[in-house]
Amino acid sequence: MTSLLETEDETLLRDSARGFLNDASPVSALRANRDQGRPFDPGLWREMAQMGWTGVLVPEEQGGADMGHRAAGILAGEMGQVLAASPFISSAVMAATTLRGAATGRAKDALAQITSGESIYAIAVDEGPKHAPAKTALKAEKSGNGYRLSGAKTFVADGGSANRVLVLARTGGEPGNASGLTLFDIDVERAGLSRKTISTIDSRDHARLNFEGLEATGEDIVGELDNGFVTLRHGLEAGQAALAAELSGLTAGAYAMTIGYLKERKQFDRTIGSFQALQHRAAHLFSEIEITASAVINAGRILDEAPDQATLAVSVAKARATATAKLAVSEGVQMHGGIGMTDEYDIGFFMKRARVGAEWLGDYGYHAAQVAAARGF
Repeated sequence: MTSLLETEDETLLRDSARGFLNDASPVSALRANRDQGRPFDPGLWREMAQMGWTGVLVPEEQGGADMGHRAAGILAGEMGQVLAASPFISSAVMAATTLRGAATGRAKDALAQITSGESIYAIAVDEGPKHAPAKTALKAEKSGNGYRLSGAKTFVADGGSANRVLVLARTGGEPGNASGLTLFDIDVERAGLSRKTISTIDSRDHARLNFEGLEATGEDIVGELDNGFVTLRHGLEAGQAALAAELSGLTAGAYAMTIGYLKERKQFDRTIGSFQALQHRAAHLFSEIEITASAVINAGRILDEAPDQATLAVSVAKARATATAKLAVSEGVQMHGGIGMTDEYDIGFFMKRARVGAEWLGDYGYHAAQVAAARGF
């Protein structure tokens, strides 16, 4: 079993990513993106591609770095710490992992395009407010030698910015059944697909995708017909682990900001950090952060070593990261007092990102149920 301690290469990757992001994408960059109405900075994304981040999970044969899920988690965590906005999880993690599992010539070409930054993928899975892939009702009906897709997907992360989308559609069975699902790789400009961009409270890009008789061919299928969820599952779990890492990094960023404020703010001629009640709360939060960080590292380790057995570790990581992020931002806002409620102060951005991240790819309840099922309850 691989150690949970970072290797020298992983430490170098973390230090490099932290230095770059602190300069190129501090929290103030998120404020600027929001004020300009853009979900992320395309220039920043190009720089990430040039540094090889977009190919962190892509084989070397397709131009990637193939560094594994622990490395992807390190990058996601550093992005979370400064609230860097990008389609990293959607495209470089979920889409790359899913397409890598398909192992077709077209999928390999798509991986090369992800690595170069030419293609940005979104993953269109859910059709309601909660993460429930098995409840897919969007139909892919047989039409001549191909398929006709009809239905809608909601809250598609990066759906307004992507130029390609992996969409889960039902080719058999009934909603609620994971069998009978097929995954399609579709260009967003194809006739029959329209999208409505929705800006969420964290100022990032989500969209509703409407499929109105979109024509797809057999070549558009990723993986096997009627068995698309098996193909997609590894991609979703990779995304959940990376999102847990991002939330863990977000938590560390919010904690650092709060501790800094406790050391500076004075009441009754004393810094408020000298008050024992606040010290106890900060110590409790620090303990939760460390436990969550270990769960995140473990999820990445198992995804690298035994991806078919990663469900439990990934759900533990996502559930813990969700709960710890909620605690960190709540404590952060409270300890900042009135200024924590203002838009001028950055702690509110951490709370908004944590709230959206809590829901994406399964909320606490979803992952708690996954853990219970894995344990036989």
